[in-house]
Amino acid sequence: MACWLYEGMLMFGVVFIAGYLFGTLSQTRNAMDNRHALQAFLFVVFGIYFTWFWAKGQTLAMKTWNIRVVDAQGRPLSQRRALLRYLLSWLWFLPPLALLALFPVSVGETLVILLGWVAVWAVLSRFHPQQQFWHDAWAGTRLVSSQPLSR
Repeated sequence: MACWLYEGMLMFGVVFIAGYLFGTLSQTRNAMDNRHALQAFLFVVFGIYFTWFWAKGQTLAMKTWNIRVVDAQGRPLSQRRALLRYLLSWLWFLPPLALLALFPVSVGETLVILLGWVAVWAVLSRFHPQQQFWHDAWAGTRLVSSQPLSR
């Protein structure tokens, strides 16, 4: 989870640059204009970012925490499998976001619902036979330690 939080901090830079690029290219002057187009653009940018790095084995945050993503046989991911993992990883967020779209609630309640679902999804990994996250199991991927060999 620490790697996940670190990845979130790194993604701030990706969001900033992508948002600036989108705003410049679309000539958006107000943050609420083209909001859904910006969200779709960021979804694609995130997909490119994660698919690219996962196909190489690890993101910068994963390198820092000595974690590598591989397929079920321990081989590097193909672009297709990395993209599938990216799409399935949205299960961390889509159920509560869909629920929140149906029922307008306050910002505090939104945060509680979102963090509550993330906690439930993380706990559900304890029920997997190899205790891996379900999106990894469904994508045919797994996280492994990539500790450098000591001499």
